[in-house]
Amino acid sequence: MALKDMNQAELSAFLSECKAAYADYQAQDLKLDMSRGKPSPKQLDLSAGLLDCLKAEDLKGENGDYRNYGVLDGIPEAKALFAPMLGVEPDEVFMFGNASLQAMYFAISNAFSHGIMGSTPWSKLDKVKFLCPVPGYDRHFRITEFFGVEMINVPCTEDGPDMDMVEQYVGSDPAVKGIWCVPQYANPSGIVYSDETVKRFANLKPAAKDFRIFWDNAYCIHHLVDNPKMILPILDEAKKAGNPDIVYEFASTAKITFAGAGVSMMAASKANLADLSKALGTFTISFDKVNQMRHVKFFDGKYENVLKHMEKQKAEMAPKFACVLDTLNKEIRPLGIGEWTEPKGGYFVSFNAPNGTAKRIVQLCKEAGVVLTGAGAAFPYGKDPEDRNIRIAPSYPEVAELQKAMDLFVLCVKIAAAEQLVK
Repeated sequence: MALKDMNQAELSAFLSECKAAYADYQAQDLKLDMSRGKPSPKQLDLSAGLLDCLKAEDLKGENGDYRNYGVLDGIPEAKALFAPMLGVEPDEVFMFGNASLQAMYFAISNAFSHGIMGSTPWSKLDKVKFLCPVPGYDRHFRITEFFGVEMINVPCTEDGPDMDMVEQYVGSDPAVKGIWCVPQYANPSGIVYSDETVKRFANLKPAAKDFRIFWDNAYCIHHLVDNPKMILPILDEAKKAGNPDIVYEFASTAKITFAGAGVSMMAASKANLADLSKALGTFTISFDKVNQMRHVKFFDGKYENVLKHMEKQKAEMAPKFACVLDTLNKEIRPLGIGEWTEPKGGYFVSFNAPNGTAKRIVQLCKEAGVVLTGAGAAFPYGKDPEDRNIRIAPSYPEVAELQKAMDLFVLCVKIAAAEQLVK
């Protein structure tokens, strides 16, 4: 029976039963963390070969001795290995450090200090705005908030951001300088942008000549199913549209190899890379070329080996997503007190509780020993206008621990929803 169809006596009995079960959880002294999409120890162990795959002679490559200074844009072997992941040519890739967030932050910072391709530095403008598809990635929003950017929520459908709204803002307001996008298995919803959405992005006609799409392709090969739907390569579509400079694309191996010691990359037009390299050449002499070559050797320089490695990652992740979705379908769907995505890849499930209950659910979970990402984190400024969205990150716990955490989670959803209806 749906919770909304219960009378007050039934609701009160239901709530009392749930609270008794909740007290049992509190007595267990649980300490489970589902706050971030961290790879599990078993996932990290899949890349243990990175630690001993290099010999000294491997570090003398196409561009000299990689233990030394130089090669600002990254070693050619690494660019060739990862270019197919981004759907670009090797000469459209710039290798960064261990995290793509560094590259995103750098691009924003450079736009504020020096502008983009000769444009007015953003720091000298009265207003800078960014479009933010929601729910979205909290760390994206943290970057633009740090620089004082005005962030504008853009709702999403199963095909991606509301493109009518995007085109209206981008085409009419020169203060709109960018948009955050996670196009393949969006964080946290797991949606995959449709071909039409990608093409509409590529064909945008910005009022601001220094508008850029920040295309964070973080989960582009993190599939949970066979024969997954793939997005169109945005740089190719931008070239076809006569907009080659409109996009910066980012990715990393943070969730492929070692989260804290992977390699990251940025793909863009040659003109964009040349523009950014002026500042990068001041910022650093080079990023970690030894680590770049370590990844090349680990995968034997073949992109097909990267994909084979991701099959092993899928084997670790798929049972955890099944645990989350099975529990929600069994415990929440009959009661009609939530909606959620069923992603085919990525790292998260986006859960929408009844309006006004997300903070209460997260609080209840925390008080019983399960830490979730804060309610509202998937929105700019951490403010979910409906207080309903919760990001579920199933990757880190073992399945048995995850099941216990999910059992508690659905119990907290029931309590919060029943409390609201009783009131």
